[in-house]
Amino acid sequence: MKFVLAAVLTTLAGPALAQSIALHGPDGQAATLSAADLAALPHVSVTATQHGKTSTFDGVPLGDIVAKVGAAQGKAVHGPELATVIRITAKDGYQVVLGLAETDPATRAGKVILADRADGAPLKAEDGPFRIVVSDDLRPARSARMVEKIEVIRLSNAKAAAAAHH
Repeated sequence: MKFVLAAVLTTLAGPALAQSIALHGPDGQAATLSAADLAALPHVSVTATQHGKTSTFDGVPLGDIVAKVGAAQGKAVHGPELATVIRITAKDGYQVVLGLAETDPATRAGKVILADRADGAPLKAEDGPFRIVVSDDLRPARSARMVEKIEVIRLSNAKAAAAAHH
């Protein structure tokens, strides 16, 4: 009986554990963002066509998400930060990479959001609970679904970059 109860509790806990995203910052910062945390943040809407279907996604700008673990934003996205990337990993191991500047509204008009809703409803199980949506991509290859980890990685050495400019 104890085994059956443990199996039931594990099964019930499984989906709850998947309702969060691990965040890793450029200097070792770490955080976990739950579905409730994301829902409480200011959302924006993006309309995108994926696989012939146009949908309106609601979510939080990715730049706002990665700022929570120390990523630069706004005017601070310059110089060495232009060689900072965001690696997004999905539950099935699929990965995409975006430049940090791609998430900055002062750099480009297109939006990149971490969506938790589509067409007014929570994302379907096969897409969610979280999905990256890149509004102006011509094909949705970078709109990773079932996102479980977001990492900010500096590719440049700031000191070397500064020395190269002098």
